[in-house]
Amino acid sequence: MSTLRPLHDRVIVKRLEEERVSAGGIVIPDSATEKPTRGKVVAAGTGLIMADGKVRPMSLKAGDTVLFGKYAGQEIKIDGEDLVFLKEDDIVAVIEG
Repeated sequence: MSTLRPLHDRVIVKRLEEERVSAGGIVIPDSATEKPTRGKVVAAGTGLIMADGKVRPMSLKAGDTVLFGKYAGQEIKIDGEDLVFLKEDDIVAVIEG
């Protein structure tokens, strides 16, 4: 894969696949599933540049599993992989554990 380095307060996330089987054991077809809202951070920028010129460091790092809005970010395909570019503000939570 090409090396990507997002700028400032942006992150690159690879979507994680959601379960395709319901609680009752019914297999859900691809056409009925929604876009996953969970992903793994592939790369993170250095942080947000504040009005005074100082940099606020990112609270995310590569490898973090995160939740983000269904329609957040810019979807791109690089080297056959579907990735999402997001601003740090578009990420609503980090899943720990």
